[in-house]
Amino acid sequence: MNLSSLSFEIKRGVAHVGFGKDPKTSMPILDRRTLEELEKVVDRVEEDRQKLKGLLLFSHNSRAFLAGADISLIGSMKSESDAAHGAERGQALFNRIEDLPFPTAVCIHGICLGGGCELALSCQKIYLSDDPATRIGLPEVQLGLIPGFGGTYRMPKRVGLLSALDLILTGKKIDAKKAKRISLADETYPKEKLVEMALATMGKRPKKKTFGQISSRWAKGNFFSKKIIFSKARENVLKKTKGHYQAPLKILDVMEDGQGKGRSSYLASEAMAFGELCLGNQGQNLLHIFSLMDGAKKYKGPKPKGPVPSLSQGGVLGAGTMGGGLAWLFAQNGQSPLLKDVSTKALELGLAQSGSNFYGALKRKKISRSRYQKLQRSITPTLSYEGFKSVDLLIEAVPEDMGIKKRILAEAEGFVGEKTIITSNTSSLSITEMAKALKRPEHFAGLHFFNPVHRMPLVEIVTHEALAHETLEALYHWVLAVKKTPIIVKDGPGFLVNRILLPYMSEPIHMMEAGIPPEAIEKACLNFGMPMGPFRLLDEVGLDVGAKVSHILHKALGPRMAVSSLMDEVVASGALGRKSAKGFYHYDERGKQGEWNREVDAFFPSKKSSSSPDETTLQMMIFLPMINEAAYILEEGIVSGAREVDLGLIFGIGFPPFRGGLLRYADYEGLERITKAMEGFSTEIDPYRYTPCPYLKKLVDEKRSFYS
Repeated sequence: MNLSSLSFEIKRGVAHVGFGKDPKTSMPILDRRTLEELEKVVDRVEEDRQKLKGLLLFSHNSRAFLAGADISLIGSMKSESDAAHGAERGQALFNRIEDLPFPTAVCIHGICLGGGCELALSCQKIYLSDDPATRIGLPEVQLGLIPGFGGTYRMPKRVGLLSALDLILTGKKIDAKKAKRISLADETYPKEKLVEMALATMGKRPKKKTFGQISSRWAKGNFFSKKIIFSKARENVLKKTKGHYQAPLKILDVMEDGQGKGRSSYLASEAMAFGELCLGNQGQNLLHIFSLMDGAKKYKGPKPKGPVPSLSQGGVLGAGTMGGGLAWLFAQNGQSPLLKDVSTKALELGLAQSGSNFYGALKRKKISRSRYQKLQRSITPTLSYEGFKSVDLLIEAVPEDMGIKKRILAEAEGFVGEKTIITSNTSSLSITEMAKALKRPEHFAGLHFFNPVHRMPLVEIVTHEALAHETLEALYHWVLAVKKTPIIVKDGPGFLVNRILLPYMSEPIHMMEAGIPPEAIEKACLNFGMPMGPFRLLDEVGLDVGAKVSHILHKALGPRMAVSSLMDEVVASGALGRKSAKGFYHYDERGKQGEWNREVDAFFPSKKSSSSPDETTLQMMIFLPMINEAAYILEEGIVSGAREVDLGLIFGIGFPPFRGGLLRYADYEGLERITKAMEGFSTEIDPYRYTPCPYLKKLVDEKRSFYS
């Protein structure tokens, strides 16, 4: 057979099929070519079924067995029927493997996700390597899809209904140890012995029934128990997603309705559901986000003329909460950082923060106690610059004051190596201005992390005119290496995320000042899909911090960023948010949110608006200025395009993923409609905050969209 992505040979009567044969492929996937070649292989195996003793699947790739189906193939579907037919074709292929009359086994090392996991489920035996890099799961729900190659049918049969629902509804990827515990894996072996042990045991019957077999037999005649399980699962989904996401509910419908159905009938329902979700707006939006994330893994900035430095030794200036989080990040990735501050008390605070992050992983059983202690010890606290010559990457995280930052950066430059890259973690101050304090500005950039560092995935890499291309690419690769998502932004007030976030936090203050109830504003934002309402977010950020950034952006960008004076009055009263135990809400000693702080009401009109806008109008009043500011950012060239804006807003502020991003949402709603609404608001509410950006008007005039 002429195969390019698969290998095929028969050894001692066992057909060996190896994925990832093409060395140019970084990770093997189930693309069109691979599926067609697998069909040819199954044709051959079925022809020789009388001679064969077994079928063994494995991978030549050192990183993955199969990383899933080809997303571009899924995204290319033009109709629900096309998508459903594609799922049916995959189901039919895996059915043929399941129906082979001899032992079948799969050996998995590395990543095995989506269609790869569904292929494994069609085999009688699943063997996993015990390597930490091995992960298996069905993440389709995270793309707004249902597993379409039989995953929802076969997973419960193998691991039981409860474990199957947990895996399929969350899309979690589990390691080999857990996979064996729930009977997803028959055995785990060192990767070097995986194929050898599979060949030795694949034809043997298990000594005892798997949990999946026991629970499936128990569930067959237990109608009421299954009803309770599905009811509870649906309740949990609605609680977690607030009903915003369609895929988990569709998965539950298919799995519950399919109880007791035969294979062909069940799989027909699964394929139909796959087609519906694949071509639905939400599925398309989540596939779009996957494309954004995948694109961010590749550096597309200016090409360097010289070698790109490798960054493996870290240093942090400033040991506050953010500094401790950055030290944690370096240590977590084996980069043994130096953590400097001017007092022992400050260093203790930074170490407490990093220790808290590591302890959280220990409690969740992600790391062992010895690993926890080793990681925390790898952070070296210091009151001096001794040892900083060996630092490759230095991140400054001192208070947000230009004078202090320039002084410390200039001071640090005298103690580090000539090739050390120095960065500032500022959230709003000018990187160009800071660069003026340095002798080697080409080795300096902004590296804006979001708080808390251990949870927030986004990093803005802030450039300036003197920045060397080698420095930029080195920082981009480093951010990826520490498992964060990088976005390159030009220097400018608020950079990207904070600049667009400001209207989300400031406009509700104006609305409340106009007499609109804060409860209605919070509810409108939560129902839109935001992870928290604007008043709760201000409490989290700190009202004093929010006010300070607001004034900086107002001064830099003019009256459209106007800040209500009532914000300053609330701050002056001592209501700073969660850190002071009260802001717009009250907080207990553990920082848990309580009731609305009625003391704040005294600063706002006692008479509420007689005609409060409906929820859709409230949402438009808040999100349209954000779209408008994004248009200004594109007009100024702060980022290269709409993709960076949407990626930044999704990972930086939690803009609802099911909407595909701020600008994809704007395109869906229609830019002409948005512009007309803004023009109406500019007349009725404020002539500055709602005047459409010239670039937005230009797109409308040219009948274009942000993504066209």
